[in-house]
Amino acid sequence: MSSRAPGITARLAAHALVYAVAASMLLPFLWMVSTALKTDLQALPREAAGERVTFLPPGWPWEWRWSNFADAARAVSLWDFYQNSLVAAVLTSLVAGVHNALAGFALAKFRFRGERAVFWLVMSTMMLPVQVSFIFAYIAAGRLGMVDNIQALVVPFAASGFGIYSMRQAIATVPDSLLEAGRLDGMSDLELFWHVVRPLAWPTIAALGIFTCVASWNSFFWPLVVVDSVGAKTLPLAVAELSAGRYVQSWPVRMAATTILTLPLIVVFIVFQRAFVRGVAMAAVKE
Repeated sequence: MSSRAPGITARLAAHALVYAVAASMLLPFLWMVSTALKTDLQALPREAAGERVTFLPPGWPWEWRWSNFADAARAVSLWDFYQNSLVAAVLTSLVAGVHNALAGFALAKFRFRGERAVFWLVMSTMMLPVQVSFIFAYIAAGRLGMVDNIQALVVPFAASGFGIYSMRQAIATVPDSLLEAGRLDGMSDLELFWHVVRPLAWPTIAALGIFTCVASWNSFFWPLVVVDSVGAKTLPLAVAELSAGRYVQSWPVRMAATTILTLPLIVVFIVFQRAFVRGVAMAAVKE
């Protein structure tokens, strides 16, 4: 029984629905950027005087308040927090990528006693809220001296149940015949991983790196718990204090700081978009 292709009306309706959903998700971001380019009076007009809120700032683009971004950066030394977040996100992505890929390789291609138990133990870590483990993680970090430093922001996220499971699913699609051929050529397990498995699983590794980078960059609760000094704080903590009115009272300046926080994630996604889509599809399909 052959299936008929959807008609043009159905395809137009589907595209219209997708574009409408995308626009609804894009609108808050555009409103944030628009507010960041306004003056205080334009962002919070006086209703008694008949003033109304407009989506775009009045005037031409060169007349907009681009100085709000510089004011936000100077208000809380935003670039110092920016550097802390960048180092934590990059290191976490690299370390987690290596650990998750190696663990997924072991679970997908090695047979050992307790393999199923280890796999379900990894899966069980995704069934509990991450906040449940923070108490034990904080106690362990304190005893290891990983409090109020960069190690505290990286080491607890060096591996994850989601990352190990994603890599296991992706590496399971690699044919065993390739590994056997490599072993016949005298390759070790690490050489097999680096020269055979890694190139084939690279899209999933890249997608997992994006997920990890975004999670580390946006992380708020764990840095709030484990970081005390101002010099070790990350950008989300600084923006939260700025939004609470601790440093400035201007809403446009607060929105400018939030825009600075968001833009790097958009750049990362645009650069790795193709690898991200291929990696998600590869992790979801198993032969």
